[in-house]
Amino acid sequence: MDRLPIRVRLVAGFSVAMFVLLTGAGAFVYWRVEYALDRGLDTELAQASAVVAPLVGTDGIVGSPAAADATGLAWQVLGTDGEVLDSGGPAPAKPLLSATQLDTVGGSGHRTFDVGSLLPISDEPYRVRVSPLADRPGGRAAYLLVGVRRDHRDEALRELLVQLGIAGFVALAIASVVGYLLARLALDPVERYRRRAAEIAAGAVDLRLDVPPVRDDEITRLGHTLNEMLTALELALDRERQFVNDASHELRTPLTLLKSRIQLARRRTRSVAEHERTLDELEVDVTRLADLAEQLLDLSRDRAEPDGTSDVGDVVSSVLERWRLARPDRAGEISLRTPPQPALARLDPRVLERVVTNLLDNAFAHGRPPVRVRVRSAGDHTVLEVADAGLGMPPELLGQATRRFHRAPDARSRPGAGLGLSIVEQLVTGAGGELRVCHGGCHTSNGSPVALDCDHDDAMTVTVILPVPS
Repeated sequence: MDRLPIRVRLVAGFSVAMFVLLTGAGAFVYWRVEYALDRGLDTELAQASAVVAPLVGTDGIVGSPAAADATGLAWQVLGTDGEVLDSGGPAPAKPLLSATQLDTVGGSGHRTFDVGSLLPISDEPYRVRVSPLADRPGGRAAYLLVGVRRDHRDEALRELLVQLGIAGFVALAIASVVGYLLARLALDPVERYRRRAAEIAAGAVDLRLDVPPVRDDEITRLGHTLNEMLTALELALDRERQFVNDASHELRTPLTLLKSRIQLARRRTRSVAEHERTLDELEVDVTRLADLAEQLLDLSRDRAEPDGTSDVGDVVSSVLERWRLARPDRAGEISLRTPPQPALARLDPRVLERVVTNLLDNAFAHGRPPVRVRVRSAGDHTVLEVADAGLGMPPELLGQATRRFHRAPDARSRPGAGLGLSIVEQLVTGAGGELRVCHGGCHTSNGSPVALDCDHDDAMTVTVILPVPS
């Protein structure tokens, strides 16, 4: 069954259920009709027994055979050994019941037996009522048998069986055809979805499933869900394709520069000092390539970051202290404001260090000192602001500041690959926070989890908004 198509399995299951239902209904109708016919015969038998029984003498002979025959039924008086003592009406000469059947009657009450089968058709079908003659002690008579032929009753039941069989077969056939049509009608949209999905898998990524707009059932909801999934996959593929194209473009320049420097170095014999200078230049290019590769790895990592809690003020102070120790000549170009109380955030300290480091590198690479860093609390969020005195960027480019490899035209001559803010946005949004870029009264954000005004409208400001631990 598992190898059959779904519509065939549905029709098969529906047909089996209908067969069981029709068989049960037919059996119930047959039983009720049989019961009604047998009840009518039993009434005749009871009336005839009431007439014949008083006429039976102790010797087993009926005193008034004419009165007994007037019932119109067959009757027999049997002895204790099952022999026929007297009979009348259309009764045959041999006993209607065997000795074994008579032994089941007992000494009181009465029993009813069917003689002859319904199928195959019997020559002498009888319904027989047996009454023991216990009120005649010492006599030869033991049983009074009154029988009525069942020809009409059996014919009616056979006709009923034929009619029920024909009606059941026709009903089952019609139900199976209707079930097949309904199954095909219900599964046709699924087959259309499959064909369209095959076209999409073959390369037609701009296609979508044809979902009826006026219907709202399980199939249409599945179609809408699949269309949404296809749209999400197409966007993901576009982002991946754009990322690969941008990465290829960004990697091509330093690789070409490396190749050119090596070719230039091989054109003539150089002194050791010249080779040293060439190696120093190559080291700068290799370092730039390594930094770019590391940033690309950061972007390719999963968005989900380790859980943790950070004191934002302490982490920022630690990063700035290391920055000042590494650049003592520029220690005065950066300032920090932190609140007196701890400013906690739901972010791992190591991740927060990467965020702060990228923001500082971005501010000094594309902005101008002084760089102002501020940590403050805003309700159920902690805010980290990094502002510089640079020229910023025009409003039309502000919304693209966090795009991978995006740099303003005047920034292309400066070091960097345009990945710093992209990495920051991925880390912050992965922790449920928000990254906001502001300049000149214009703001751009990846979302709005908290209402917050920018305090540095005239400066280029990058704001990180992090949720506090619950």
